[in-house]
Amino acid sequence: MTSQNKTLIELENRFWQSLVNQDTDTALELLSEPALMVSSHGAMKFDHAGYRKMAEQGSMVLTSFELSDMEVVFPNESTAILTYHVRQEMSPRGKSESATQEMNDTSTWVRQAGDWKCVMHTETPVDAKAAKH
Repeated sequence: MTSQNKTLIELENRFWQSLVNQDTDTALELLSEPALMVSSHGAMKFDHAGYRKMAEQGSMVLTSFELSDMEVVFPNESTAILTYHVRQEMSPRGKSESATQEMNDTSTWVRQAGDWKCVMHTETPVDAKAAKH
């Protein structure tokens, strides 16, 4: 694995850990402004203030994660696309019960002024029937 691949995988893990730690400032250091996200909630574009509101006031929080099957492609020197599988535990904010979700995700990172920033993230729920075959 190249050092650039390792760097991007470390950044992706750092972003996920910032969610578990509810460390919005670290997440914002890693996000482009604006950034895009596509999930089961739809497509959205948000700035740093919008992300802070989602992260700090959203109804669900991430309590743990495990990333696997990481692949990194560099279409050019300043763009990296990561694909991976994630097993995540989510809890309603302030509650102890949790639910496990499995997703297939992508993140697109761009190099801006020498730093990598995530500009786009997608998540697709894994079909439970397909996962068993």
